[in-house]
Amino acid sequence: MVIGDHYRTCVVLGGRGFVGRSLVLRLLKLGNWIVRIADSAVSLQLDPSEYNSLLSEALSTGRALYFHVDVRNKPQIIKAIEGSSVVFYTEASNSYTRDFYLCYTIIVQGAKNVINACRECKVKQLIYNSSADVVFDGSHDINNGDESLPYPWKLEDMVSDLMAQAEALVLFASDVDGLLTCALRPSNVFGPGETNFVPLLVNKAKSGWAKFIIGSGENMSDFTYVENVAHAHICAEEALGSRTVSVSGKVFFITNLEPVKFWEFVSHILESLGYQRPMIKLPARMVWYIVLLLKWIHAKMDSRILNDSAYVHNILLLASRNRTFNCSAAQKNIGYSPVVSLEEGITLTVDSFHHLAQDSSFVRYSDFDEQSKVEKLLGSGKVADILLWRDEKKTFTYFLALVLLYYWFFLCGRTFISSAAKLMLLITIILSGYGILPSNIFGFTIQTVSLSCFEISEVDMKNSIRTIAYMWNSMVHVTRLLAQGEDWGIFFKVAVSLYFLKLILSHYLTLGIGVALVLSFTSFFVYEQYEEEIDGISKIFSNGVKEARGLLMRNLPMSMASILLNCKVLHEEQHQS
Repeated sequence: MVIGDHYRTCVVLGGRGFVGRSLVLRLLKLGNWIVRIADSAVSLQLDPSEYNSLLSEALSTGRALYFHVDVRNKPQIIKAIEGSSVVFYTEASNSYTRDFYLCYTIIVQGAKNVINACRECKVKQLIYNSSADVVFDGSHDINNGDESLPYPWKLEDMVSDLMAQAEALVLFASDVDGLLTCALRPSNVFGPGETNFVPLLVNKAKSGWAKFIIGSGENMSDFTYVENVAHAHICAEEALGSRTVSVSGKVFFITNLEPVKFWEFVSHILESLGYQRPMIKLPARMVWYIVLLLKWIHAKMDSRILNDSAYVHNILLLASRNRTFNCSAAQKNIGYSPVVSLEEGITLTVDSFHHLAQDSSFVRYSDFDEQSKVEKLLGSGKVADILLWRDEKKTFTYFLALVLLYYWFFLCGRTFISSAAKLMLLITIILSGYGILPSNIFGFTIQTVSLSCFEISEVDMKNSIRTIAYMWNSMVHVTRLLAQGEDWGIFFKVAVSLYFLKLILSHYLTLGIGVALVLSFTSFFVYEQYEEEIDGISKIFSNGVKEARGLLMRNLPMSMASILLNCKVLHEEQHQS
C-alpha cells in the first residue's frame, strides 16, 4: 500500500504502555497519522485481542511501525523519531523498579536524551505524559488544585519525584531550536489494560484487606479514563500548532471532570466484580504509622520486597486525602473535554477484568453448613445463637434486658443486696398482678403463664453441673501444679491473673462488667464475620513475638541464655514424663 502525502508522522514513546496503547489506537482511528510505536521490548508481541484489530491492520499496511527504543540510548531514539513532526512521550511498557539509579537513568536522563534527540531531528512538538502525582506530597489535601500549584519540597514517592524533574526539563526545553513542548498531568488513570490499581484491589479483596476504609471515607479524588488521556494528548498536539503562546511550555491537569469519593469509586469496582465493598473504618494516622513500620522492616530485611509495598504505600496516601484538580485550563487552552464519562469508563474497566471477578454464588452459599470456630467455642446452642445475632430481635431483647440489669445493680447508687431485694420484690408484684388478670380484656386475650416456664430441664441442669465440675477439677489441677512448685510458667500466669482480678474488683468492677457486657455481644459476632483477617493478624503478631523472643535470646549474655534454655528443656522433660 502506498502512503499518501496527506499523512503526518508521529512517534509514541512508550507505545506499548498503558496510556501509549490507547493513544496509538486513537491516532490510527483519526486516519491521518503514520504512527511509530517505540518501546523497550526488542520486538512487538501482539496480545490475542489485537490479532484482528486496527493495530494489526495498520502494521500490515505500513501505517504503524515498531521501533525498539531504550530511552537511555540516544541513537535508538534518533532512529525512531527521525523524520517525524510530533513525539508523544509516555511511560514504557515495563513498570518502574524501586532501584533509584535505574529509575533516574530511565526517567530523568531518558527525558534529556529525548529532548536532545528531538532538537537534532528538528521535531516540532514534544508532548510529555506526566502525572498529577508530581504536586502531591502525601501530607496535604489538594482541593480543586490548578496549574499554579508548586512542586512540593519533598515527594513521598521516588518515581513521582523523578517524574517532576523530567517534566520540568521538558517544559524548560520549549521554544528552543524550534521545539514546542507541553506536559499533561492526568489524575489517577484507569481503564482496560491497567496493571496496578485494579489488580491490587482484587488481591486485597481476596485476602480480606479490602474490607477496610482508611480514614473517614469522605475524601474526594479525580479519576481519568485512559481514552480521555489519549484524547487530551491529541488536543494538546493540535493546540501547540495553532495556539502556541498559551500552550507552549505549559502544563495542564487532565481529569474526567467528575470528582468522586475515593472509596465510592473503589466500592463500585469491587462490587461490580463480585467482591464485598469496604465497610470498616480505620484511623488514617494509625494505618500510616503501621505502614511506616512495615517499610522500615522491609528495608532492613530485603529491599526486593519494597516493590509492592511502595505502591501500596502510595495508594494508602491517595486513599486518605482529598485530591481534586481544576481542569479549566485544559478546557480553555487545548480544547479538552472527556469523551468517555466516569460511569461508562468504570463499566468498560470492570468488563475488561471479568477474569478477576469473584464467583458470587460460591461466596454466598459455600461453607454455610460448616460451623465457625466461635460457634463451636460457644457450644452451638442458645448462647451461641444469642451472641452471634442469629435472631436480631431476640438478641437485642436479651442485650437490652442485661443493660437494664447492669444499670439496676451498678449504676443506681444502691448496694447490691438492696438492688437484689427490690428486683425480687418487683418481679413478685408483676407476676402476682399478671396472675389475677382476667383471660380477656377489651377483646384482647391474656395468656396465662405456664408453670413450665419456671422449670429447669434435667439436661440443662446436668450440663450446668458438668461445667461446674470441669471448672472445679481444672482449678484443683492448677493448684496441685502450684503446690509442687516446679512449673514457673503456671505460677506467673496465676499470679498475674490474680493481680489483675484484684485490681478490677477493687477499682474497676463496674467498668469491667460494662465493658465485658458490650464485648460479649460484639466481639464474637465481629470475629465470626472477619475470622480469616483476625486469624491472619494474630498469626502475624504471634510470629512477631517469636521473632522478638528469638532476637532477645540472641542478644542475651551466654550465661543467661544457657540458664533459660536449660529451664525450657527441663520443663519439656517433666511434661513428657
